[in-house]
Amino acid sequence: MEARDPFRSTGKLKLVSGTTEWIPARIRFAHLAGMTAMRDALRSNVVADTYKQTMTFGRGNNLKLATLKNGTRDGRLVLVSRDLTRYTDASFLAPTLQAALDDWARIAPHLAALAESLEHSSVPAERFHEHEAMSPLPRAYQWADGSAYVNHVELVRKARGAELPESFWSDPLMYQGGSDSFLGPRDPIVMADEAWGIDMEGEVAVIVDDVSAGASVEEARDAIRLIMLVNDVSLRGLIPAELAKGFGFFQSKPSSAFSPVAVTPDELGDAWDGGKIHLPLCVDLNGKPFGRANAGIDMTFDLPTLVAHAAKTRPLCAGSIIGSGTVSNKLDGGPGKPVAEGGAGYSCIAEIRMIETIKSGKPETPFMRFGDVVRIEMKDKAGHSIFGAIEQTVQKYEKGA
Repeated sequence: MEARDPFRSTGKLKLVSGTTEWIPARIRFAHLAGMTAMRDALRSNVVADTYKQTMTFGRGNNLKLATLKNGTRDGRLVLVSRDLTRYTDASFLAPTLQAALDDWARIAPHLAALAESLEHSSVPAERFHEHEAMSPLPRAYQWADGSAYVNHVELVRKARGAELPESFWSDPLMYQGGSDSFLGPRDPIVMADEAWGIDMEGEVAVIVDDVSAGASVEEARDAIRLIMLVNDVSLRGLIPAELAKGFGFFQSKPSSAFSPVAVTPDELGDAWDGGKIHLPLCVDLNGKPFGRANAGIDMTFDLPTLVAHAAKTRPLCAGSIIGSGTVSNKLDGGPGKPVAEGGAGYSCIAEIRMIETIKSGKPETPFMRFGDVVRIEMKDKAGHSIFGAIEQTVQKYEKGA
């Protein structure tokens, strides 16, 4: 039986191959009659009693989810079309992305049905503007960032005169970041002092469902619900002294920004192998190509391994975010070359500064200054943006402004 528009069809709706669900007529037509009616219907016991939970979400479903600004801390959940041009309201299913993640097994099939209707232009839709988006999760219960690309770790440690322990090749490095005040994808990076060494870090991150303590890598893989991009802003001038205290990052890692859209793994097609994304991460600085490192190359630890590492001694709750660390390609056994020289370039400034130091004895590329603009994006093989773009301008902090 072919999948049908849930708001027009009668009887069964085929959500994914081999999975069907009876959706009462009062639910199918509720979007057209009014979102409140549909919300009440979905929250009733009718759906809870009739929904057969036989699907593994993330396989056979394509979702692009965003959070729009609405004057609240957590924004409003919307579904975005695959071409990123339109959106339809999804807040009647779950008011926020976190709410959807908290009840993913029940909400996800209805999001999938709504997404199909959006693609068929059979539900109300509006133009999607990336500058109106917050980070998909404007705040989260957990943000833990790994360093899956050991080439990056090796270079930045050299930059501050630190050796790379052999264990870094077998035991992932991870820090716990601040998750209470994420920046939106178009929000400025506001800093008080350029001397802090303002740097971008282009990364990939996953949002997981509940993960039990001691979960295996395979269990961690099955818990991945959404994927997005990150700008893990770093203050290089503050890092050495802070790490010397032996207690990790804090002031040197201000608020991170995430892509306008978070997508289900299937949205990546064959670029997603279950653990890595085999596509270049495009990082531009002031309108010029700075990095084109492939996220699937030189990744020592894949994303499920990082999730399992984070859950080794503690459970992760639904909505936890795990980052890959700065995407970095060593290539040909060397440190890599700038994009202008035919190389894959860099996803952060610290790397090129270290390479310049190796070559000429001192760095030449400055860290970001007030007015600089960084753009981070990933495109599919046809050249279409997958997550939308993070684009941020560095601005000077003015107290009281």
